[in-house]
Amino acid sequence: MKVFENLNIDFISKRKMAYIISGTLILLGLLSLATRGLELGIDFKGGTDIALKFDDPINIAEIRTDLEKLGLGQIEVKTFGGESGILVKTELQSVPVEIYNDVITSMQNSIMKYEPEANIAISDSNATSVTFSFAEVITVNRIETKLQNDGYQTSRLDDNNIIIRVSIADWIEEALRSKMPNNHFVVQKEDIVGPKIGGELKQDSIISVILALAGILLYLGFRFKFVFALGAVVALFHDVLITLGVFALLHGIIPGLNLEISISVVAAFLTIVGYSINDTVVVFDRVRENIKIHKTAPLEENMNSAINKTMRRTLVTSLTTLFVVTVLLIFGGDVLRGFAFALTLGIIVGTYSSIFVANPFVYEYVKRTDKKIQF
Repeated sequence: MKVFENLNIDFISKRKMAYIISGTLILLGLLSLATRGLELGIDFKGGTDIALKFDDPINIAEIRTDLEKLGLGQIEVKTFGGESGILVKTELQSVPVEIYNDVITSMQNSIMKYEPEANIAISDSNATSVTFSFAEVITVNRIETKLQNDGYQTSRLDDNNIIIRVSIADWIEEALRSKMPNNHFVVQKEDIVGPKIGGELKQDSIISVILALAGILLYLGFRFKFVFALGAVVALFHDVLITLGVFALLHGIIPGLNLEISISVVAAFLTIVGYSINDTVVVFDRVRENIKIHKTAPLEENMNSAINKTMRRTLVTSLTTLFVVTVLLIFGGDVLRGFAFALTLGIIVGTYSSIFVANPFVYEYVKRTDKKIQF
């Protein structure tokens, strides 16, 4: 990194080229948001996400055809974590009434398969579970173990009653188990979110980002000058807009890249805000120091000097963080891929904006208002 010790690049003079680059990226992002929109995850739109992992590779087209026949309405089936994993998405939160009886019948058939002479009855049922009553305790013990081995979620109410959960995941498991008896699989995750909760999460996520930006604006306004705070927040908006735009532009295009907006991705955006502002504050600190020492020097010279002197620190911090996040992006699996992609993109864009957006914004303001900054 000795190459950066005597760095002397006129970054401020290149601000117009940076404006073109940033403006183009933001425009493309806004067009993508307006035309393609964002792929909202189950956290925000409500529904059920079910991830299944098979022992052997599967034919995704055949599974999609089988699941479309279940009566679950519009569903989406895609690969998840390799050739032996699938992700099933549906806007339903529970088994539809019209196929509920089919689910119960399927459970009864599974029980009778193991205990054809068992004396059973349904003692209770609701939208999410059914209770089977047995005449003999020893029968209950045998059947409960076998049902759990088959993947059913069971619990004992008492010695003679078993409660079996009724959910979309169970219905899908039963259907695939009958179609693919020789390919064992497990449910890796099942996320169920109601539409009301999803709407509240969406609202809270937007509020959290706005409050974070407002807090940063107030803090930097006290620590530096208001124009510096404004420049930092403009750079943060720049980072978030470009990252959101890339999510809207690329979702559904790159196979294996899960770019749906979930709670974890919102956490990534807040992390981007914190990471980017940290780098910007480091540069602003050096600008303030230069202005105090070189009071008669032009602001452009002080800013260029600050950016050049902090460049080594900026690149070392960004690259080391980027290495870790890239490993997470490659090996973290589909569940974390959107989170890792947002961080990767945010680190790159945030580093760029601390150099070519935040400081040039302050410089443009001072130049156009003909004001002098003093500390």
